[in-house]
Amino acid sequence: MSYISFGFTGFLLASVLFYGICPKRFRWIVLLLFSCGYYLCGGIRAMAYLCFTVLTTWSAGLILDHLNGLRKEIPKSDKTALDRLKKQKQITVAVTLLLNFGMLWMLKYLDFTVGTVSGLLGTFGISWNPAVPDFVMPIGVSFFIFQSVGYVIDCYRGKYPAQRNPAEFALFVSFFPQMVQGPISRYDKLSPQLTEGKPLNADDLREGILRILWGYFKKMVIADRAAVAVSAFFADYGSYSGTVTAMAILLYCINLYCDFSGGIDITVGSARLFGITLEENFRRPIFAENLAEYWRRWHITLGGWMRDYVFYPISLSPAFGKFGKWSRNKFGGKLGKIMPTSAATFIIYLIIGIWHGANFRYIAYGFWNGAVITSSILLANVYSDWKKKLNIDDKSRYWKWFGMVRTWFLVFLGRYITRSPRLLTGLALIGHTFNPMAARISDLWNGTMLTLGLTGADYAVIAVSAAVMLAVEWFEETHEPLSEALAKKNGFIQWIAMVIPLLAILFFGIYRDSYISSAFIYGAF
Repeated sequence: MSYISFGFTGFLLASVLFYGICPKRFRWIVLLLFSCGYYLCGGIRAMAYLCFTVLTTWSAGLILDHLNGLRKEIPKSDKTALDRLKKQKQITVAVTLLLNFGMLWMLKYLDFTVGTVSGLLGTFGISWNPAVPDFVMPIGVSFFIFQSVGYVIDCYRGKYPAQRNPAEFALFVSFFPQMVQGPISRYDKLSPQLTEGKPLNADDLREGILRILWGYFKKMVIADRAAVAVSAFFADYGSYSGTVTAMAILLYCINLYCDFSGGIDITVGSARLFGITLEENFRRPIFAENLAEYWRRWHITLGGWMRDYVFYPISLSPAFGKFGKWSRNKFGGKLGKIMPTSAATFIIYLIIGIWHGANFRYIAYGFWNGAVITSSILLANVYSDWKKKLNIDDKSRYWKWFGMVRTWFLVFLGRYITRSPRLLTGLALIGHTFNPMAARISDLWNGTMLTLGLTGADYAVIAVSAAVMLAVEWFEETHEPLSEALAKKNGFIQWIAMVIPLLAILFFGIYRDSYISSAFIYGAF
């Protein structure tokens, strides 16, 4: 069930209504039933994958909770028993991860793996082309797997007791507003809110509705409109000049930015209607001054998950301890100290690239971001010396703007890779863009841009709407969240703040000529 449908609007309103009229102790059951109903819209097989993750991770949590209880009964002097218990816990986690990430690999990467191996064998004259089953890809599959696995690892670490009620745990995994594209919530922050049964509140309803409308505005007025031109360009990308290519990638940057942030707004706003506060997953990355900060602001909970459950275990592992000792002996000084951290950082961004999809272009995308970020860490002293010699004040407003523009350019280059159908196509389009012989500036006004399925009015709507969005984000970056500012105003101002985006959605989104709603891009991840 798409967020961009009247069906979802009716579904959300019905869930809020039933939640509000139901007695407090049964409200979590209403959320569970509606969450199951939402996911069943994707089919029985999709529901089966979700149930598999719920069952395996809930069972693992109980086993780990039991083993943690046994740990308290074993004397510290009994090293053999403690080691045996630790091994049992590690096996429990390993099996759970293998089952769930194995399912994710089967659904998302099996076809890519078979194709790659088949191609490699073909270079040696070996023919191997097995049939790959046609699996149903559940929406948000990696999100609910990551969220559930995070719970298991927390139970392993003894962060909190395991949830003994399978239905309450199922609600934590399947809470429907966050199923499409996250955020990846932590059990101790989300589950208590889901089962609290908080009554409907006027402030929650107002802020939730405003956030939802803002999300629909970004998605339907900006993102879906820009997506039309991007799709038209990539349907025949070899026919356009470098100038049009650059404009198409710029439109894709706008499309992705508004698509993802708009979806997050709808998610957070929908949860807020029930009085539930989800973790923020997007914090104005356009104001980031370097690439590492950009990704800390973009898909925040994915970065946090990678930090806590991948980066720290890798960087603190015995193997990396030996690597750190070797690098300090080999290189000495600061370089030797930061080599292990830089290597772990590079691995994380490579994993995030692979997470985005089963294609070499995503691997290259992770490599690109990892290389840029780790090189900036390794060369930090060099950059500092340059700034001193050039008398650059890196605290000045101008340097901050330079950092933002530099970051925009790096992100812009990366989008060539992720949007192109193949890695080599993306690299070729980058070369085409920066080839002076392929540039035709006149294509911006001679009618060529109108061949991408948009009118001049459409481009004007994108430009004005994007400017409005940036103005709001600038206000929130320099002052406070817009919802908090509006809460201090009178009811009339708050009402106007809801009506304006609603009218924009109706006239420039839903009821505009040939409106085409596109699926959320991150829903496929």
